[in-house]
Amino acid sequence: MRRAVGAVCVIMALGATPAIAQEVKLLQKYSDWAAYTSEGSPKVCFAVSQPRESTPKNVRRGPIYFYVSHYPGDSVAGEISVKMGYPFAPGAKVTLTIGSDKFELFTKDEGAFIEKTEDEAKLVGALKAGSSMTVQGRSARGTTTSDNYSLSGTTDALDRIAKECSG
Repeated sequence: MRRAVGAVCVIMALGATPAIAQEVKLLQKYSDWAAYTSEGSPKVCFAVSQPRESTPKNVRRGPIYFYVSHYPGDSVAGEISVKMGYPFAPGAKVTLTIGSDKFELFTKDEGAFIEKTEDEAKLVGALKAGSSMTVQGRSARGTTTSDNYSLSGTTDALDRIAKECSG
């Protein structure tokens, strides 16, 4: 759970106040993904993307992001988190699909996370092998949403953050 809280901090950094946002540095864009690192301590590196399409279209939501994060100070690599742009009801689940692979994520506030480290490694492998990803969730108000992401650029972005946060 400590990592999930850390992921929420990274998630908030992109949409936070300018002072906090200045601590995050763009390393490079790779098609539909981008690689970032923190400029402060502790060091964090993450690859991030936003959906190409979200349905239903008439629903008001905050920013939507999918992250793969590295926390070298905690020896954590490949942590998955999703910012869905709305709060979840307690105990809600999110379903992530890449090709025939399906993953279930637990939720906290506006975020969704993989519970087991071994599932994160499987998901990272699916991200690198796939071409698109769908993330489906249900808001605390009962609205079901579906976000479709392109995986173009994922491997390059993941390789860059691994290089930046190694050692």
